[in-house]
Amino acid sequence: MKKRKFLLAALSATTIPAFAKKRTESIKETGPTLLTISGAIGKGNRGALDPALDQMMHKQNIQFDKAYVFNFATLTSLPAVDINPTLEYDAKPHALRGPLLTDVIAAAADKALPGNTAVKLRAVDGYVVQVALSDIRKYRFIVATHLDGQPIPLGGLGPLWAVYAPNSFPDMMARPLSARFPLCPWALYHIELSIA
Repeated sequence: MKKRKFLLAALSATTIPAFAKKRTESIKETGPTLLTISGAIGKGNRGALDPALDQMMHKQNIQFDKAYVFNFATLTSLPAVDINPTLEYDAKPHALRGPLLTDVIAAAADKALPGNTAVKLRAVDGYVVQVALSDIRKYRFIVATHLDGQPIPLGGLGPLWAVYAPNSFPDMMARPLSARFPLCPWALYHIELSIA
């Protein structure tokens, strides 16, 4: 029981980053951290990984001295973009909404990052893909928070999905539908930035 109370207290203690406070003074903390960015970031808004309390990250061999964290409110306070890709799972077009991944990264970094910055995207299930920041810009990746007008549930493709609209790019449309999304981890929860 003490462990449960401690975890609930820790989840409710997450702070809202300064960029979100400037845009939306009225947003209250309404949930736990959903996305952690580490590596080539600015000063961060949380400390080092704690192997005892950050179990999933620890078990997936993630390490950091500092990180920048986002909850649902801070992510949805960023300007949102709408895309309408045809998804490989049901071969139907769907409406996805969320901030540009470049905007999320910019909120965590203290300076502009070069295009050759390696962006490692990690999902809850351990799926990891590395994408150059230049490709994230080119394909206009978003951190999708909503699917067909609803928040994306955990256990589905969310709550966060790093995704783009392949139908906007001829080189991606030349691929079979099943080969258009390998760079798009659903249930995204960690991003690591490293400058080559």
